[in-house]
Amino acid sequence: MQRHLLKSVLLCTILTSTALLSGCGDAEATNSTEKKEEVIAIPVEVANIQHGQISSNYATTAVLEAKEEAFVVARASGIIHEIMVEEGDYVEKGQILAKLETERYRLNLLKAQANLVGIEKELNKIKDVYSKKLVSDDTYDKLVAQYSSAKASLELAQLDLEETTILAPIAGFIAERNAKVGNLTESFQRERMFHIVQQKQLYGIVHLPEKELARVHKGQNATLNMTALSDQSVAAYVERISPVVDSKTGTFKVTLSVPNQTNLLKAGMFAQVRLNYDTHDNAILLPRQALLDIDNQLNVFVVKDGVATKTPISIGYQEEGTIEVIQGLNGDEQVVITGHHNLKDKAPVEIVNG
Repeated sequence: MQRHLLKSVLLCTILTSTALLSGCGDAEATNSTEKKEEVIAIPVEVANIQHGQISSNYATTAVLEAKEEAFVVARASGIIHEIMVEEGDYVEKGQILAKLETERYRLNLLKAQANLVGIEKELNKIKDVYSKKLVSDDTYDKLVAQYSSAKASLELAQLDLEETTILAPIAGFIAERNAKVGNLTESFQRERMFHIVQQKQLYGIVHLPEKELARVHKGQNATLNMTALSDQSVAAYVERISPVVDSKTGTFKVTLSVPNQTNLLKAGMFAQVRLNYDTHDNAILLPRQALLDIDNQLNVFVVKDGVATKTPISIGYQEEGTIEVIQGLNGDEQVVITGHHNLKDKAPVEIVNG
């Protein structure tokens, strides 16, 4: 009797546990179904498509050079007596830069003048005698030659005296001054006294690959971003194109003219150059970060009514952080720029732009 009662109790316990487990399983199944039906919107940032101007450019670098520069050396020898300018000064053409001691050259000039006067008097005396055929042609010709030589010597002495004053051959800024008062300078010595640069117009020399030769023409616009001026943009244009391609490097030389009327730019500055090939106006412009390359096809995610739709596009010119869209967008869409790398087509999204 007791054994039969124990079996009955165990059977009831097992049935109760099974019912409880079955009930829990139904609850979990119900919760799982409810979770599957829950929709989660993915947070994204979007940007509006813009309309504007975009250009096709070739990017390279250049170092600015002075269009005109002069290395001033002394034509006369002597001790430097006085210096009239300093580095950074602006000088006009013909302005006095320095003076040498002149005493020796002044005395040479007086000597040449006296010599010429003496020969001239003697020549005047012999002219009357020569007209009467009392002096040979040979004697008269020698005296005439001496007179011409003395006259040339006087002119040379005058020139030597003038050249003790060092003049600026061009207008511009004194970039370098090596001359010092009291130093001896030799005639046409290799060491230059002054370096003058004219910076109203500067040059930017670039070397382009030969494949770009057909796309470059005289007068073409260029933009220079100056590193020393916090990447400030400066306008330039193509002034000259070399007709020869360097066989060693496969490049050709292009000279850019850079106006500098305010003297803000300096020779030697480094510049990032963008040579403008072509410009499209009123183009559909897309932020570069919106672009995705999926299966060798360029795509963007267009957001409309809280849903992101994958849209294939074709692009044109690219400039800095902007891309031209030539097919696939109308120009009034919103595109995802952040959070789109793991998006799926038709995924619900939530715009969270700051």
